[in-house]
Amino acid sequence: MFSFHRQIRHAVSALACVALLSTQALASDLAETIRSWETALDARLGVLLIHPATGWEIAHSADDRFPLNSTFKPLLCAAILSQVDQGTEDLTARVEIRRKDLVSHSPVTERYIGTTRSLAQLCEATITRSDNTAANLLLERIGGPEGFTEFMQISGDLITRLDRWETGLNSATPDDHRDTTTPRSVLSTLHVALSGTMLSGPSSAQLADWMQRDQLADDLIRAHLPEGWTIGDKTGAGGHGSRGIIAFLRVPQGSEYLAAIYITETDANFARRNQAISDIGRAMVAEIRLHRGSAGE
Repeated sequence: MFSFHRQIRHAVSALACVALLSTQALASDLAETIRSWETALDARLGVLLIHPATGWEIAHSADDRFPLNSTFKPLLCAAILSQVDQGTEDLTARVEIRRKDLVSHSPVTERYIGTTRSLAQLCEATITRSDNTAANLLLERIGGPEGFTEFMQISGDLITRLDRWETGLNSATPDDHRDTTTPRSVLSTLHVALSGTMLSGPSSAQLADWMQRDQLADDLIRAHLPEGWTIGDKTGAGGHGSRGIIAFLRVPQGSEYLAAIYITETDANFARRNQAISDIGRAMVAEIRLHRGSAGE
């Protein structure tokens, strides 16, 4: 009997060692994927994958600044929802869309010039279609870029800042801190917005719903999502080869993971940058699956 129990203990210990080595190997694979793409693109990459419930994370330059581009838009709508929760704003409020307001990449609002759209419809347009005119109209409701930055600070984010309107905020000039964030800061604020800490339960759910219906990211992290998982995301792109995505991933009968991938300062074309995000996203999904196993989920 003693010998049998000892064999069982040895087997369990061996399996534990294998699991530990596998976890380390996969984390190494994710890190190597990031480094390989950073070299291949001759770019700066900032990446963070985090499990807020435990603090577990894999990070690469996660505290360096990167251009926000359109990844600010879910947080913009969080600011609108915060006003709704406070009773100073209403998602049904109508906003006039004037021709003089129109800027480039406004696939929704360009069809409604001379009419009105509700704040809810503008948030849907700016998150699901990245409509820039909708974003500017929403920015007006919260006091412009300065109001956005103030909302970030009130939320505890002293890093993320917005200084210009669409589309000027997308210049992404190297060493220019305007309109930038860090992967860690943007995900920290996103977590606060989605967890019901910053917003009411219904408002957090509304923000998540808009992000889940993003129509511009199907070939990125979403392409590798296992059956039954849920993802909400928002992409961005700008000058100097800038490309980014922030996302939440919810696993069945488990908890939430947050991901951020930012690329900048590269001459790589758009398709190449998308491939980098897709590959890193695939490695992230694999890492999440293994982390769930090691955590007993």
